[in-house]
Amino acid sequence: MFAVINTGGKQYRVSEGTVLRIEKLTADAGASVEFGDVLLLGEGDSFKVGRPFVTGAKVTATVQAHGKADKVSIVKFRRRKHYLRQKTHRQPYTEVKVTGIVG
Repeated sequence: MFAVINTGGKQYRVSEGTVLRIEKLTADAGASVEFGDVLLLGEGDSFKVGRPFVTGAKVTATVQAHGKADKVSIVKFRRRKHYLRQKTHRQPYTEVKVTGIVG
């Protein structure tokens, strides 16, 4: 069985046992998290499509860790104008493991 969930403004295709890096959540490591925004449920060739969400469906997961992604450098440059701006950014994430799909 698989599901497509919506969290952090992004969509993820998950099945039981999948480990995901999603946008940072406020839950502590080891805590259980529930995703109610299930867009699609599927098993084999049959599937249910929500409008916009599948009613009664939810995905449960366990928070494994929090962290920061790799560093990304941002450079703004205009030649011959004496303009150069350099910044870096590390996006925080939460790593979760899907434990169950109900629908």
